[in-house]
Amino acid sequence: MAYKIASVRPGGLAARHGLHAGDAIELINGEPLLDQVDYEALTARSRVRLSLLKPDGERREVTIIKPRDASLGLEMESAFTDMRPMQCRNHCMFCFIDQMPPHMRETLYVKDDDWRFSLMMGNYITLTNLDDQEFDRLLRRKPSPLYISVHAMDPEVRVRLMRNPRAAQLKERLDQLRDAGISFHCQIVLCPGINDGAVLDDTLEHLFNYLPYAQSTAIVPVGLTKFRDKLPQLGNFDQAGARALIAQAERWQQRFLEAAGTRFVFPSDEFFCRAGLPLPEEDWYEGYPQIENGVGLLRQYEEALAARSRQGQAAHERGSERKVTIFCGTSAEAPMKRMLERYAPPGPTVTVQPVVNRFFGETITVTGLLTGQDLMEAMEKSDADEFMISHYCLRSEGDLFLDDMPLAALQERFHVTVTHGGASLYECLAR
Repeated sequence: MAYKIASVRPGGLAARHGLHAGDAIELINGEPLLDQVDYEALTARSRVRLSLLKPDGERREVTIIKPRDASLGLEMESAFTDMRPMQCRNHCMFCFIDQMPPHMRETLYVKDDDWRFSLMMGNYITLTNLDDQEFDRLLRRKPSPLYISVHAMDPEVRVRLMRNPRAAQLKERLDQLRDAGISFHCQIVLCPGINDGAVLDDTLEHLFNYLPYAQSTAIVPVGLTKFRDKLPQLGNFDQAGARALIAQAERWQQRFLEAAGTRFVFPSDEFFCRAGLPLPEEDWYEGYPQIENGVGLLRQYEEALAARSRQGQAAHERGSERKVTIFCGTSAEAPMKRMLERYAPPGPTVTVQPVVNRFFGETITVTGLLTGQDLMEAMEKSDADEFMISHYCLRSEGDLFLDDMPLAALQERFHVTVTHGGASLYECLAR
């Protein structure tokens, strides 16, 4: 299949070799193109041979010698860049999408399991939906780092968790990634009584053998909504269970530090919140490799708030006198209160208000899963002059909550400010 060039950067490498918009690329270095990942990988080389189909039907071959990773200066048509995600073939007993109510927007039900989006966006994948041909393409393209949902290295346990017999092939796949020099980050969604305890020890023991290609592992607690009809029965982590998990992880961290100079395994913030334990210091997170998994979000937030607070104190900043309520998930209540007591600017009277998640169920405690209707109900009961919410409650466009309520509906009714991290929160309070 040939993909058309939409535009050529004037003066760029491709332009200097006579390429024009409307030309179509059939092969690069003798290989057909399937998608943008193929294009980026094949054109990154220092010698690029393009097999072209001209608009008049003429075929032409162009060889470009360039610095490795230098751009050719081509923009491809949207049919090439609009990649449809590969779909998940698992039926994980903890899948959050299977626990969502009906009649929400379509995009919330998409189950992607695509190594290309893992490379480009950091999405976690299971490697269970790749046939040998597609996995061979992955190995040839050498995408690094990938983000892999491990859950358990024991084949029987992983199959039980994911309800897919192909889940048993993980060790073989990780061996191939390591042998190809491909690095990866790991994720373990921990389900009490299934992949914790001795099973978790076994998983971490195996993953340790993949260092340095295995770069980090996040442990996150299973999220259970109230919409689990016909799904397997699962337990949750209480305070004692969360503390036991943290202690288990700390033992492994000490071993990894002594052997390889990295903690490697990181429990998510939610475990510390459930355990009622203080957050680790910033250096514990080793640069936040698992920040998107909720490992270090609160610490990063506090560090930014503290730094901005020091600037404000030096400048004698003061916010207007008003009552401000900051909403968060129930698990973040204690750390948020502690942060605001230490770092909020003088002037406003600040209250941290945890919101019970009635939309998904009270067992969902993180801020990012609060919905518009639950926030509206909480705001109705407050007499504050201004309400502040985290941008994590909204989709990336910043306009809709998970329940499809528009942010504008709250802003038309209340004075609602959206904050984008600790420094942003300070600046909003200091107004």
